[in-house]
Amino acid sequence: MATVQFATHVDEEQAARFRELTKALGTTPSDALRMFVSAFNANRGFPYDVRVAEEPATPFANESEALDFVDHFAAEALDAGR
Repeated sequence: MATVQFATHVDEEQAARFRELTKALGTTPSDALRMFVSAFNANRGFPYDVRVAEEPATPFANESEALDFVDHFAAEALDAGR
């Protein structure tokens, strides 16, 4: 089967964190992206809920607060998958 290459741009901090987390999970960034594409296609869309909140969301005060939220969300998702 022929393969194609996808390319995208993310900031350096996000890329470094992605590499660290995939390594901690025993996989690679490339494999994680392939898993996402497979799950996206199997679900005919995002493999998780994507929706507009009924009420306007309150923006994070700063990037650190946003990253804390993402860390907590990811930890809950991992726990739910176990």
